[in-house]
Amino acid sequence: MGSTFYEFKAKTLQGKEVSMDEFKGKTVLVVNTASQCGLTPQFEGLEKLYEKYKDKGLVILGFPCNQFGNQEPGDEKSISEGCVLNYGVTFPMFSKIDVNGDTAHPLFKYLKSKLGGILGSKIKWNFTKFLVDENGRPVKRFSPITKPEVIDAYLSKKLG
Repeated sequence: MGSTFYEFKAKTLQGKEVSMDEFKGKTVLVVNTASQCGLTPQFEGLEKLYEKYKDKGLVILGFPCNQFGNQEPGDEKSISEGCVLNYGVTFPMFSKIDVNGDTAHPLFKYLKSKLGGILGSKIKWNFTKFLVDENGRPVKRFSPITKPEVIDAYLSKKLG
């Protein structure tokens, strides 16, 4: 397993491999997402955060996941269309991954090892959020029910 955030790679919804080192110097919010979840409207709040802070160094990375209640059953194309059409998402979205278990994406294994949650390191639902600072250090974990507006208060102090 990588020892820094910047060692990981992931494929975008369009199939392009992206190295996390492209985000060096930025504050990164990594989120496991789902299109058919009760929390899916958080896409709107996340997009607002991105719009507000992207020029101050914030990037949000969305990782669709179908491990919770079969709430992301679609393929890359339908996920992409849903995010853009329904919520106007412009931040980077990646291919569907697993976040728990043996098949979990290495990036999520790393983030969970650095920032355990209430139930140990396991992710308990869609829209768990990990904040990585501009030096690539995972610094904060937000629960699925933590609304983007709450994260805004945290970011306004950090990125102001």
